[in-house]
Amino acid sequence: MTKVVLREGESLDAALRRFRKDLAKSGVLRDARKHEHYEKPSEKKRRERAKRLRKAR
Repeated sequence: MTKVVLREGESLDAALRRFRKDLAKSGVLRDARKHEHYEKPSEKKRRERAKRLRKAR
């Protein structure tokens, strides 16, 4: 769980920027988007195979 405590004299915008940066680093949003819909095992294999092929080039 990502938490951001508002520092003394810190604006809400700055705290929000820190929060978003922490979310990006931890990968919480990426995982949430990945698990948003069910993915059949065959679709997952196809996606990962395509990813490997793109990476190999």
